[in-house]
Amino acid sequence: MRSLPRALLAVPFTLGYTLVLLGTGLYARLGDPGTVRDLLVGSSTDVSNLSQRPLLTLLVSALWAVGGITSPYLVAFPVVLGALERRLGGVRTAGVFLLGHVLATLLTEVPVAVSVAAGHLPDSSLRRLDYGVSYGLIACAAALAGLLPPRRRWALLGGIGLALAAGILVDVDPLTGWGHALALLLGVLSWPYVRRNTRWRPSSQRNDDASFGFAHSERASGNT
Repeated sequence: MRSLPRALLAVPFTLGYTLVLLGTGLYARLGDPGTVRDLLVGSSTDVSNLSQRPLLTLLVSALWAVGGITSPYLVAFPVVLGALERRLGGVRTAGVFLLGHVLATLLTEVPVAVSVAAGHLPDSSLRRLDYGVSYGLIACAAALAGLLPPRRRWALLGGIGLALAAGILVDVDPLTGWGHALALLLGVLSWPYVRRNTRWRPSSQRNDDASFGFAHSERASGNT
């Protein structure tokens, strides 16, 4: 407990973001249901909102956790982003999060817009309720896996894969499933970047990576 304040100060981005998610989660639970519904609809990263106000929509959609204050994302979020921030710093962790959140969103919504324009999907497909931090969180978890020793790396990726597969079985929205899979892929593709810029790794990982021929710097250069 004495070391907790120091640990929290070491991950300011994760701490601040988690507090924001806790705040919006509490409001979603205690606020006026009609107002909450309107806010979530306005935060949805559907084609309609993205075509009118793309930057604002991408920003506000990441201020909510699906499920509110009881969301399992609120448990995984500080654990995953905190571990990644300790190794990369706040700025680079935010970059990985945005990579997953923004690109996975665009890679799923742009095909919808094209399909509607071509007449393959109805106009109602332009509006759907899709918000939350899941894309960015999954990308950060996959990026973190690239900094772990091989056994833990593949165990983490396998666990994410199983969770996504289970989500597909219970989620009626296939577009969200594709977004999660793309976010996982984007996180894996970020491995060269995170390995090159990591500023701290456990000694066990250094030994394991040395045996696989990986070369990492112990301290990141530039802003963190």
